[in-house]
Amino acid sequence: MRTATWLTDLMMLAMALLWGVNFSVVKYGTRVLPPLAFNALRVALATAVLGGLALALWRERPARADMVRLATLGLLGHGVYQFCFIQGIARSSVATSALVLASSPALIGLVGRGLGTERPTRRAWAGIGLQLLGMAGVVLGSAVQPSASAESPLLGALILLAGSVSWAFYAVLLKPLTQRVHPIHLSAFTLLGGVGVLVGMGAPALAALDARAVPAAGWGAVAYAGLAAMVLAYLFYYRGVRVLGPVRTAMYSNLQPLIAMAVAYLTLHEVPTPWQIGGAAAITTGLLVSRK
Repeated sequence: MRTATWLTDLMMLAMALLWGVNFSVVKYGTRVLPPLAFNALRVALATAVLGGLALALWRERPARADMVRLATLGLLGHGVYQFCFIQGIARSSVATSALVLASSPALIGLVGRGLGTERPTRRAWAGIGLQLLGMAGVVLGSAVQPSASAESPLLGALILLAGSVSWAFYAVLLKPLTQRVHPIHLSAFTLLGGVGVLVGMGAPALAALDARAVPAAGWGAVAYAGLAAMVLAYLFYYRGVRVLGPVRTAMYSNLQPLIAMAVAYLTLHEVPTPWQIGGAAAITTGLLVSRK
């Protein structure tokens, strides 16, 4: 059991790295492709790959009732969340996006407590408070953040916050299913629930897209965001929820802002603002305080 836990911890670190890099990949991808088209392509790619894996393991498929539950939850965890993720990051800096989404562990703790599935300790509550404080600072800081575009960075931060709330409900409601459904089927059926919505939203942009005008790096961004971030990292995530629980698993996501800010600085030349640095410090401290 201890070996399985350590292996899962390593997978969680790999997940944080894959998702941390993904912020810069998605930011670049939404610059060279329309955001809704980029989102539709990457989610469709991930669904196709995971669907193939699920068919290969069809003998281990979940009960029909669980398939329906997974697809329904996928509307929330992939339909709503992925829409908010793409729309938010297209309007915000990488650092702001990563830090707002790093509030997920705190929101999961609050939702879990409200639904009676989680009982945070006093130490965990202190960590949740620090994480929310850091996230609030980043959101408020985005209101005074200069923007070269017509879009308000604050709007992007608020869209991302809505996505974090949807993910919190998704993660808590999904937990019972992780105990009896194979991670591949878990990923495939939840993605199946959201892919139709996202492809439908992206259809007009896809129809107008000139594929020849998209640089090779743009297609590489689609491949990374679809395969590395939505197939491999999600399989690691679902194993974490199953072995470690949703709150502890989500806490590893707090490593993402540090990774995301470093990668964005090196690749996109984004310099963190004082608000973002302060938010990162508060959120990271909250992670350390909450860890058992």
